[in-house]
Amino acid sequence: MVAGCGREQHGKYLIGFSQANLGEPWRVAMNAEVAEAAKAHPDLEIVYADAQQDNAKQVADVENFLRQKIDLLIISPNEAKPLTPVVRRAFEAKIPVVVLDREIEGDTYTTFIGADNRAIGRAAGEYAATLLGGKGNVVEIKGLPGSTPAHDRSEGFRDAIARYPDIKIIHDPVANWLREEAMTQMEAALAAHDDIDLVYAHNDPMAIGAYLAAKAKGRDSTIKFIGIDGLPGLDGGRQAVADGKLAATFVYPTGGKEAVEIAVKILQGDSVPHRITLESERIVR
Repeated sequence: MVAGCGREQHGKYLIGFSQANLGEPWRVAMNAEVAEAAKAHPDLEIVYADAQQDNAKQVADVENFLRQKIDLLIISPNEAKPLTPVVRRAFEAKIPVVVLDREIEGDTYTTFIGADNRAIGRAAGEYAATLLGGKGNVVEIKGLPGSTPAHDRSEGFRDAIARYPDIKIIHDPVANWLREEAMTQMEAALAAHDDIDLVYAHNDPMAIGAYLAAKAKGRDSTIKFIGIDGLPGLDGGRQAVADGKLAATFVYPTGGKEAVEIAVKILQGDSVPHRITLESERIVR
């Protein structure tokens, strides 16, 4: 492997991993996947930082990594625009950068790893149209507005349902990826609209939050719920589909394993793709 500052100081290759937040179960799973993959590479040391959905904190986290003389940066940006300058600074300082899941503006990074959120949104829209028979009222619960997945999942979904003039989005609140916020927003939607046929949430925790709000009002049986993430486990979207809470979820791989594998190749001096697109699939009962 190529020697670097972290290698010289720590005896291992030092990787800084800047996570957008750990409030979403999907991101906790991403961190766990990174940690598990790193076990196969004892010459790697990974230091973690949780931005807690705070752009300024994430910028400070990356600046701290730079002071630590990291050999490589892995970052899942909270929002694209505010994180672009510090990522560019790292990249221009010859520190390889792996951007994971959420994009920055421009292409000042070594590799981007993530699924095609627009394609996932389109697939969700097409399945929603099938569930609705081409007609119905939809509540779209959005993720963090400045994050690229929220933008692309919305655009893809709306592109798909545009072919069905009798499908209307009647309410589209922001719940910032969080179940509790989605519950609150769904309570408002239920109060405002007597006729809701389907909820499309940008991730599973928000879809489950919406389901719980509808269940509390006795309206869950008349509404279909679609989410994205497809995590396994008792609290994941797959189980929610199996339990009948969600009509479907779409798998959104964390990319944690792939990020470590690409980091190793970069540190070995191998050439790597500028973009790696991860595959998704629909999960239904």
